[in-house]
Amino acid sequence: MRTHKATPEMVITNTDPYEAPAWARTMQRFADYLVCDFLGGPRPWKFAWVINFQKAGTFVFLLALINYYDNTSTAVWIYTAMHGSYGLVWILKDTAFPDANWQRRITIGGGINAFLGVLGWYWVFGWLLISGVAQPNYPLPDVVWYCLCISLCITGSAIMIAADAQKFFTLRVQPGLITDGMHRYVRHPNYLGEIMIYGSFAMMVWHWLPFVVLAWVWLGIFAVNMIMKEASMSRYPEWASYKKRTWWLIPFVL
Repeated sequence: MRTHKATPEMVITNTDPYEAPAWARTMQRFADYLVCDFLGGPRPWKFAWVINFQKAGTFVFLLALINYYDNTSTAVWIYTAMHGSYGLVWILKDTAFPDANWQRRITIGGGINAFLGVLGWYWVFGWLLISGVAQPNYPLPDVVWYCLCISLCITGSAIMIAADAQKFFTLRVQPGLITDGMHRYVRHPNYLGEIMIYGSFAMMVWHWLPFVVLAWVWLGIFAVNMIMKEASMSRYPEWASYKKRTWWLIPFVL
């Protein structure tokens, strides 16, 4: 789950910046209200605390499910390793180079909304598989499918970590539009990485519900955030040439 807001160092006057579509601005304002301002009142939590609770708790939650349902199948252990390890990777990332957007103070209602509306659904993926509700019949032999899912998860984690690290450390010393490294060919590599990661989880579960949840997150949150981010980046003089030679999300596809 990601969000993007323009930071002071990103505001560079360009001769022809463009504004994000009204529907995207409206959706982002609505999402910000739901997860940051819902019901008003004091703001005792940082957004990062809610996210990190879910990420750090994933391993514990999945192991508890394994114990409760006494399901020790190969698919269950592989899924637990993938999703649980990703949660630990996220905690390491947040410790080493935290995203400023997650440091916002939010209301209690907003934190509950963030967990129940998005983050908590990721735990449902594991429950579907471990409880036996999902009985995956993979389109390829199991060992081949496991290899595909694990590879997708690891590669996505590397892309996400590298992109976020590049953004964090580059902007500390050289504010401006990042056009090299992980951003050389794709304008939103961090989102691409997360899509690969959660896509691998859905593929392991192989049930319709995770794909519905991811469709909502990717189209209703990720796509909106990327549109808003591009409107912000259009303020840079080199934006037009950068956009022309790069892909939005997936090289040679999109």
